[in-house]
Amino acid sequence: MVDKDKIVKHLINKMFEYAHIPQTYDDIKDRKDDWYREFTMTQQQSNAFKDYAVRYLKKELKTSYYKADTEFQWFDLMWGLKISDLDKNDNFEDLEGE
Repeated sequence: MVDKDKIVKHLINKMFEYAHIPQTYDDIKDRKDDWYREFTMTQQQSNAFKDYAVRYLKKELKTSYYKADTEFQWFDLMWGLKISDLDKNDNFEDLEGE
């Protein structure tokens, strides 16, 4: 049987590691606020973490790449850190004229 708590703890720890943030799951586990909004990572760090996480999930869940990617998207939606270097000029207003 898959220990989902163990997987989440591992991924949160790795996410902080990839973002170079000196925090661990144990540091944030009892926080009731939106702690994941307090920290950021770059797009490059996020991409590297996603590559790692999908491979990890594929192995741990013994599933396909597609399913592992879907599981990662749920993880990222719930606990993913904000991206700090998104281009602020990219917006949907550019698409209005099309």
